[in-house]
Amino acid sequence: MFHISDCKKFNRCKRLFLNDQVREKQPFVRFVRLDEAITDLAARKLHVGDHFLGKRGDDPALAIQALEQYDWLVKARFEYKDLRIKVPFLQRNGSGWRLYFLFAGLYPHADDMQFYCDTVWVLEKNGIELTDIRMIHLNADYVRQGNLNTEELFIVTDKLYNHRNNPTIDFAEAIRKSYTELDGLLERMKAADLASLPEPERKPKCASRQKCRYYHDCFPDEVREADNSILHLISSQHRYAMKKEGIGYLKDADPERIEGFLQQYAQIMADRNGGLFCDRAALLSWMEDIRYPISFLDFEWECFAVPPFDGMRPYDVLLFEYSLHILHEDGSLDHKVFLSVGDDRESLCRNLISDIPADGSLIAYNAIGAEMIRIRELAETFPEFQDELLSLNARMHDLQIPFERGVVYDVRMRGQWSLKTIMSMMDDPGYRNLEIAQGMEAVFQWRYLDREDHTEDLDKIYEDLKAYCSMDTYAMTVVYQWLKNMVKE
Repeated sequence: MFHISDCKKFNRCKRLFLNDQVREKQPFVRFVRLDEAITDLAARKLHVGDHFLGKRGDDPALAIQALEQYDWLVKARFEYKDLRIKVPFLQRNGSGWRLYFLFAGLYPHADDMQFYCDTVWVLEKNGIELTDIRMIHLNADYVRQGNLNTEELFIVTDKLYNHRNNPTIDFAEAIRKSYTELDGLLERMKAADLASLPEPERKPKCASRQKCRYYHDCFPDEVREADNSILHLISSQHRYAMKKEGIGYLKDADPERIEGFLQQYAQIMADRNGGLFCDRAALLSWMEDIRYPISFLDFEWECFAVPPFDGMRPYDVLLFEYSLHILHEDGSLDHKVFLSVGDDRESLCRNLISDIPADGSLIAYNAIGAEMIRIRELAETFPEFQDELLSLNARMHDLQIPFERGVVYDVRMRGQWSLKTIMSMMDDPGYRNLEIAQGMEAVFQWRYLDREDHTEDLDKIYEDLKAYCSMDTYAMTVVYQWLKNMVKE
């Protein structure tokens, strides 16, 4: 039996499909928190009455029988030629059925047409006449005040959204344009030899957005590449071709096949200069407005699909922790940390304003894309703190800028510039001895703190969370001092 996700994998990469068929399934952990069943909330919006409710493992014959007995089917399982689907909502509509797809996001685009088309294909092969196709999705403009209002929480539409997030694409028409028969694809999937993986073929999708989980199984040699390998050339379309032609190192990159990004220049010059490149004038220019005491700030937060508290919209984030290292001119460090459970945003604002010195600069890593946004959101939610919070942003500097703009590059970065990557080059144990070593792992651990059925050691989770967030700000102090020493040299 196959699912639509298997069809998508087969179309993307036969090797990916086969790996997923034979390997042990990994537990699915949501990156976005869904405390309430999104289907139940959507059912309230659609005013679903007496209905058939499908369950995992159902015989698909149950859904066929339910078509004769109910006007609503929810999460019904259908199957055709070993392709099994789960349908969010089917509503009797005259002599046929209205199909509702459920999108647990804000703006459904046309980038998942295979899922929609394959669902329609299975339904129609089961003799189900679809007279209408609609989408129900979360409303980006809904702001929770009091009890959850499912009428306003969702939008029901017959449109998909364009790249500007405007509902302009006719949903049913888009499905018909992309619709294909799946018989041939399913036959090829069934005939695939699970015991024989095809030779790996590198494609753009192997590492686009998020690297395939089998990437290093397919290309194990890349892990062993030298720090200055041409394969680490950032944003290069030609690095694999150059490698194949015998151009192995950054310093030898073909000038005719370099896109010209500043980071690429920094990489090539770092290799030619013995491993490190620094544009000291540009670095000094970035540093010249930074004043002591310097406050290094890092937030941890959770993202909720359905807003749990007043003033929050769908997919808003809830800050639950911050760490603050304060570097004084004499080299001494002060440290403060705040960690809470539940809706403690107001207390976080008060403590943050109190903990950060009234003078001096603030520094965060990826401040423009993270901390400054979070502070603006707090200022909007709590106007009584608006002036104090926005004044923090006015003093903020982004520690990521020297790296993302090619001002500084060390070949040991291997084409990456995350804080953890840079910290790994320092003469410091850094993150290596922490129980929690990744941001999403911190979020997963924090979720245990407000669960009533937990069996974990909550005191240990508190301490591990504090240690992780504190390491982020401590790492910033180490990296900042490293950059400062470069300017001096």
